[in-house]
Amino acid sequence: MPRTSPYAIILDKATRARLEELARTYTSPYRDVIRAKIALYAADGLSNDEIGGRLDTPRQIVSKWRKRFFEEGLVGLEERPRVGQPAHFPPSVVVAVKALACELPHETGLPLSRFSIPEIQREAMARGLVASIGETTLWRWLTENAIRPWTPRTWIFPRDPTFKQTGPGPVRGRVGRQAAQPRRLRPLGR
Repeated sequence: MPRTSPYAIILDKATRARLEELARTYTSPYRDVIRAKIALYAADGLSNDEIGGRLDTPRQIVSKWRKRFFEEGLVGLEERPRVGQPAHFPPSVVVAVKALACELPHETGLPLSRFSIPEIQREAMARGLVASIGETTLWRWLTENAIRPWTPRTWIFPRDPTFKQTGPGPVRGRVGRQAAQPRRLRPLGR
């Protein structure tokens, strides 16, 4: 037996027009479009299971937004502040640690060719940027901006300050036997 929702949605013309506008706006966030469609389908008398099937959304999510719209109207479909712990580090500390990760280790006096996460952690605490910080937090901060100092790329930018190029340098043109002998073309018709 299909479930029926105790939250029957009845829309006036202005609210329906606003919901239809939200549902059609392709530049709106996807979550707003789905929430507007849930309210519209609920007003058309569809069950939560039918709405979920049409929108490829779990029935529990449809039920949540139907109830919030029933109780609060259009305001209930808006995004609310999320719960959770506040940030432990101010943005200035995050920026300073990212700048540290972008430095060359030899500039800090370390005999390394590149930083690893534990080395960045030790250096940040040694400089007094943070009292303590976890490796996971550092990894998350650096990877959100694609900063990967632990990835070896020495073939692009040598980090050794005493590095000097040895050998003849880059080779241009053809190499080996092809450079010595020009290519011969066969005459047509043979």
